[in-house]
Amino acid sequence: MAAKVPFWRAASVSLLILAVLLMAWEYAVLPVAGSGAAVDPEYAALLGQAAAQGGTTPMPGPSAIGKRLVELLADPFYVRGTNDQGIGVQIAYSLLRVGAGFALAAIVAIPLGFLIGMSPLLNAALNPFIQVLRPVSPLAWMPLALYTIKDSAISSIFVIFICSIWPMLLNTAFGVASVRREWLNVARTLEAGTSKTAIRVILPAAAPTIVTGMRISIGIAWLVIVAAEMLVGGTGIGYWVWNQWNNLSIADIVIAILMIGVVGLLLDRLLGLVAHAVAWRE
Repeated sequence: MAAKVPFWRAASVSLLILAVLLMAWEYAVLPVAGSGAAVDPEYAALLGQAAAQGGTTPMPGPSAIGKRLVELLADPFYVRGTNDQGIGVQIAYSLLRVGAGFALAAIVAIPLGFLIGMSPLLNAALNPFIQVLRPVSPLAWMPLALYTIKDSAISSIFVIFICSIWPMLLNTAFGVASVRREWLNVARTLEAGTSKTAIRVILPAAAPTIVTGMRISIGIAWLVIVAAEMLVGGTGIGYWVWNQWNNLSIADIVIAILMIGVVGLLLDRLLGLVAHAVAWRE
């Protein structure tokens, strides 16, 4: 087993690496005198007037991004219209969609995973369907969802449901099927019924594996919602990124990427705490 590294040492190295990267970035985006490079016509057509003028919106440095971040966080929850809402509001919309889709997936996946894990027949019967549907990109379901549901917000929740269900389903089935036979034999000897065995024996034993599946699912869901909101528009951090791209607000895009990463980290840490709470040691 690898030796445990002290937190302060790891944090010091991380901060050093971050400082080096930020200084290199700041230096790399400094304007160079006399650099009037020609702009590719196709690139200018894509970006519009800004590129045609030689790039009036250059890649910002960390200092400019930090200044813009302070401005955005000064009032992150403002609402001045449908297309003018703070970054906090947009993240909240995305979290609500992720939460709804993730919860629906858990409601379906965990009980079904229990049944699959406890029944070899059901496992063999459903496995072909799972293996065919699992590799399909969640975004491939978006056109079908939009056509049938006819609501972009609900369609986004459906896509989150689809991408979240498979890790939870498979991990639950694996965890249930991997419960030690001797524990089940003891429950049978004590004449515990099926429901009591499932709740008192199987669920605690499989809980760490189930939560691991949930942890994987929430990461995938947060990743997919950004792309889904770029497609359907309206609200959400994904839409906000695309809207800032249309406005050529590169600093805002970088800040959104940072916020997406931070929220994803917090979601993972939250489920990591749950995993630690349900973990058991012999």
